[in-house]
Amino acid sequence: MSAVTNPATVAECLRVGAGFSQGDRAWIAEQFATLDARLAGFHADATELEVSVKDRAAKGQKVTLECWVAGRQKIVTTSAEEDLHAALNDVRDDLRRRLNDAKTRQEPRHNKHLRDTGSQQEGQQVAGDDTAGTETI
Repeated sequence: MSAVTNPATVAECLRVGAGFSQGDRAWIAEQFATLDARLAGFHADATELEVSVKDRAAKGQKVTLECWVAGRQKIVTTSAEEDLHAALNDVRDDLRRRLNDAKTRQEPRHNKHLRDTGSQQEGQQVAGDDTAGTETI
């Protein structure tokens, strides 16, 4: 994996949207800090996060976390948890899972040839083995 010269961090990429104030940004960034390790593989200038909440503190509140990374599809995670902290943790964890899934969808291309070649070599060894198909009683 190539090293990123300016890795993305939550503190650098996070914007607060509707339902949150700039005063909320610091504690949200602190809650999302565990995403830093996952975001570090992306350039900070090509990564954006935005968190918003609809009907904050109401029974039907909805927290949304959007992530844009250049060259990839936008990822949107939502939570309807009634507790705001739980909802933020929910969208954070869902984003982490989706980023991991997106990474594994792209990486197998690099290893597929090795896996296919390894399987074929094993098959050839078994087929070329003189003892294959003979039983010892």
